[in-house]
Parts: sequence; structure tokens; C-alpha cells
Amino acid sequence: MFFYIIIRIKKLNYGLGAVIALFHDVLLVLSFYTILDGVLPFSLEIGQDFIAAILTVMSYTMTETVVVFDRIREKLAEHGKEDLHGEERNKLINFALNSTLSRTILTSLTVFFVLLVIFIFGGDSIRGFIFALLIGRVIGTYSSLCISTPIVVDLGKSK
Repeated sequence: MFFYIIIRIKKLNYGLGAVIALFHDVLLVLSFYTILDGVLPFSLEIGQDFIAAILTVMSYTMTETVVVFDRIREKLAEHGKEDLHGEERNKLINFALNSTLSRTILTSLTVFFVLLVIFIFGGDSIRGFIFALLIGRVIGTYSSLCISTPIVVDLGKSK
């Protein structure tokens, strides 16, 4: 995905932002899973279902991150200022992030509510898997908006 983003957007800092957001998601979901094991009344065993949940969380996060980055690239290109630096660049990036904010949150909430229904009405065997997805959706939405984009901005600052 790192190379795809570098090829698609043609900037190294976008690829680094996406990869750091992915590491953030995996570490936090793993942390929640480990800390709450034995506390919650269902199994939080790390097995094949957990690996599937982590891969699903990573794909959701990467999709959201690519949408946000594509909107940033689109807004910068719209103004003919892809290599722009400074306050004006940051304003354009902030505008692009705000324009994807409602779409990202609505998409995440839709998936979250479906997962919540499955968590409540599903069987005990699927609760650990769905729990990882629920935690991952919240963390993934946060990281695609609040982790990857600030990293792009910080790494893109002129020296």
C-alpha cells in the first residue's frame, strides 16, 4: 500500500502517513484485545478470527486514508499548487479534510451500527471477532483523519 500511494499521489509523505496510521490501528486493537482479555465475558483469543479482523480493520483504514489523500491531492491540483508550502497549503489540506469528514464519519457509523447489531444478536463464537472490528472501526476512523493527515502536513513542511 505504501508503494501504491507513492505511485498514485507521487509524494513520499503520503505513503508514510498511511503506513504509520496502519501501525497505529494494529497496535491499538491488539492492545485493547490484550488488556480486556479475561475482563469481558466472551473469548478474546488471538487466532485466525483475530487476524481476519485486523486485516479487515487495515483495509477499512487504508480505504478511508486513500479517499482523504485523494481529496487533498485533488484540492491542491485544483488550485495548481501541488508543490505549495506554508500556511496556504495547510488551509487547502484542512479544507480537503473537512470536505471528506462527513462522508468518512457517516460511512464509519453505518458499518459500526451493523457490527453492533451483529455483536448484540450474534452468537458467542463471533463476539471476539466483532469486538475487534468495533474497536478497529473507531480507531481506524480516528487514525485516517487525525493521524495520517497531520503526518502528511508535518512531513511536507518546507525546511
